Amino acid sequence: MEKVKQKSLIENVQDQFNKAADLMKLDIGVRKILASPHNEIVTNFPVMMDDGSIEVFKGYRVQHNNILGPYKGGLRYHQTIDQGAVMGLAALMTWKTALSGLPFGGAKGGIQMDPSKYSNKEIERITRRFTFALGDNIGPDYDIPAPDVNTNSQMMAWIMDTYLSTKSPAERQNNIHIVTGKPVKSGGLEGRDAATGLGVVFTIEEWARDKKMDLKGATYTVQGFGKVGYWAAHFMNKLGAKLVAVQDHTGTIGNANGIDVEDLYKHTKKNNGGVNGYKGASEISSNDFFSTAADIFIPAALSDQVTGETAPMLKVKLIAEGANGPTNTEGEAICIAKGIDIIPDILCNAGGVIASYFEWLQNKRQETWELAEVNDRLKKKVVLAYRNVFNTAAEHKTDTRTAAYIVAISKIESVYKERGIFP
Repeated sequence: MEKVKQKSLIENVQDQFNKAADLMKLDIGVRKILASPHNEIVTNFPVMMDDGSIEVFKGYRVQHNNILGPYKGGLRYHQTIDQGAVMGLAALMTWKTALSGLPFGGAKGGIQMDPSKYSNKEIERITRRFTFALGDNIGPDYDIPAPDVNTNSQMMAWIMDTYLSTKSPAERQNNIHIVTGKPVKSGGLEGRDAATGLGVVFTIEEWARDKKMDLKGATYTVQGFGKVGYWAAHFMNKLGAKLVAVQDHTGTIGNANGIDVEDLYKHTKKNNGGVNGYKGASEISSNDFFSTAADIFIPAALSDQVTGETAPMLKVKLIAEGANGPTNTEGEAICIAKGIDIIPDILCNAGGVIASYFEWLQNKRQETWELAEVNDRLKKKVVLAYRNVFNTAAEHKTDTRTAAYIVAISKIESVYKERGIFP
């Protein structure tokens, strides 16, 4: 039998959008606007390597929609980046910011590259040159980048510094909110690194409360052990839950008796960021990872992981989507049929963009917020969004992803109807 070709991320996002638009009877004009991004920027820029050679990189920035506020979304450095993937991720950001009640639109970008093949100095030059190439296509009140896959606070500092160097000295201090996810001493937010993973756990807590389930002693698996996966595991561990399997780009490990989250994290810092070779668990196959019996699965890596091939293997009660687009439409249909609940990505991992909003606001106001205040504000927004989604799912008798889209799109539709279309 010929293997069925998996849909791309943009195809999945479009399918999900159309399903919600049909159910909510979205205004046809607004539907046409939201079906396509406002702007698609592709830039090819040269960078000098350490050996003096020149390499040309392809960078992307897709600005999907800004009816609610400035475009907002991360930059990822990955070899799988292409125009279609960035378009899908940009649309997800539009839904995510609207769902979270933020005055932002949606965008996404990145560079098609494998950062592991370049030195730190080369990555700095690549980052700065990409920033310069984007030019006025980004701005603190127009389009605000942030970290994503394979990017971090240091890179955001380089972007900020490069962008500020294009402004007059008198304007520079008023532009430090050009990016979020910066180091704390450079205007970043306390708790920003942990915010996405913490938001994931806030949604899991709400789900467990609805199910009258005690998370102490609950079991879970995590795919990806980077910024999102580690912090989600860290906070799950604090609730008394037990990590039984982890998969990342270096390998797959399992231990039915539990994996020490902090010890594994220390191991990854000594092992180029990977879980492979960790002595506190056994190496298992990818199929064994997906078929590991647990209460909760947290995919926190890349898109298209829960598919028509992997979904039948799952033996969990809940998928909490820490990654963007980890479940495709075929995989989701199987999970729903099996009775597996899903907290969709635009709700589950929204803690990162909510914290980004806090940082942006803090910079604009020239304020400094303490960690307790940040986390308290974060929880309020995440819980409110969770309740809106699950109430909408019950009202429309639909799945949670479609409900999340309906909540987000309804807000955008209302604004378009209020403002009208120029001229």
